[in-house]
Amino acid sequence: MTQFHDFNFKLLVIEQLMYSDKTLAPTFELGSHLVEQGLIKDDGDPAYAYTVRNGLSYQVVPIARNYFEALEISPELLATVEELLLDGGHSVYFHCSPIWDGEDDLYDVHSLDDLQLLPNLKHIRGADDFWPPEFLEVLRERGIATDG
Repeated sequence: MTQFHDFNFKLLVIEQLMYSDKTLAPTFELGSHLVEQGLIKDDGDPAYAYTVRNGLSYQVVPIARNYFEALEISPELLATVEELLLDGGHSVYFHCSPIWDGEDDLYDVHSLDDLQLLPNLKHIRGADDFWPPEFLEVLRERGIATDG
């Protein structure tokens, strides 16, 4: 199966496929996953309370990281990705870090090595606002449009 080099880049792809396109299933929901693992009760004990109790605020909850790192995405499904969006309000971020305010670099992409996994990627919205010039140059060289 396909291996990603940058966990945060993989999360962008998961956001598109799982939460936007709804083609990657099942949809991960942290609260339900914690209930299934017996870590919280299904009687109103929210995932963010688990996060606070376990000192996991403002970081990726390990159970979510493990799930998403192990999640396999077929090359065929990756080939359907034509656009990515950079946005701190992504559902995947909420399910990784119920207590995260977007004010740090927790979900910054550090490598574009995984672009090769998305042969039909045409556009990355928000790249001009969030990514450094050297990343934007890589995108231009690959013919991937940005908003700028």
